[in-house]
Amino acid sequence: MMRKLSYLALTAAIGCSAMAHADERTEQFIQSLTELGFPAPKANELVHIPPGIDKLEEAEIHPELKRVIRRGHDLFINTQQLRGKNVFNGMQCSSCHLGDGRMPFSAPTWPAAVTLPDFRGKNGHVNSLEERIAGCFSFSMNGKPPEYGSDDMLALTAYHRWMASGVPMYPKQPIYGRGYPAPERPKELSYARGKDAFEQNCAICHGADGSGLQRDGKTIFPATWGDLSNNWGAGIVRVFTAAGFIKNNMPLGQPNSLSDQEAWDIAYYISSQERPQDPRYTGDVADTLERYGPTFHRHSMYGQKRESDGHLLGDHANTGEKGFLKPDTLRPRTFE
Repeated sequence: MMRKLSYLALTAAIGCSAMAHADERTEQFIQSLTELGFPAPKANELVHIPPGIDKLEEAEIHPELKRVIRRGHDLFINTQQLRGKNVFNGMQCSSCHLGDGRMPFSAPTWPAAVTLPDFRGKNGHVNSLEERIAGCFSFSMNGKPPEYGSDDMLALTAYHRWMASGVPMYPKQPIYGRGYPAPERPKELSYARGKDAFEQNCAICHGADGSGLQRDGKTIFPATWGDLSNNWGAGIVRVFTAAGFIKNNMPLGQPNSLSDQEAWDIAYYISSQERPQDPRYTGDVADTLERYGPTFHRHSMYGQKRESDGHLLGDHANTGEKGFLKPDTLRPRTFE
């Protein structure tokens, strides 16, 4: 109960009135995080409390820009409105980026607005903010991104930049609470322990079969594997990324309540389940692993034999609900 109250205090600190003194607000924000077991920021780290959508009305920006930002926020928290067009599973942007993309240690998305364009190892070239968002649609939502320059893509980028209000471009300081920092990996991971821990801590929301909870066609809790989940190219299929997300955010409202071992074992178990094919699939799982192992799949279970039954993970052509493998937005970029 105390942990849940602390979590509520954190959300209040993030959304507290802009009238509060900045130092006092930041102190309250950090105190709420440390009470939940998160580390205090280091002296050289950038601490930013992104503005919530409730602060938009009082902002001194053009009314049309406010309308576009609201549209971007709406798409972020209800990405399922694009189901069948751009989204082909049960995920929302906010399924992985909690607190409307503003929550520290839940891969807050505002840093992308101030650190891109930049080189990205996953695809081997410099990515724009639009391209980074397109990657989430292609992999995490097993979909087809909105067109570059489209109304929906503009709205999403506008919402990201609104959250980054006041932060300089290319900040020189490390960003506090960025990503899903994983605890140190234990010496051994166990599929059986992960299964037990998942059933005890996760199945109540995500289902024992990992299919999540849908009601009237709407996602209440997202699927953790299967056709309604992310595909094999999504960042969270990497075991260390999943472990960081779980440790810092799960069970919902109870961050840091699982042990490091439990977080890693659950991540290992979830990452050992099937999901739609990686859009970069060449037609052969071993060849795909050879091509993308060095930059990505060396951290996932793709192309590995599952501990429980020897099943070769990713050895299939299933694309889930979508009728194609690779969206045309996934292409190399070169200035030659």
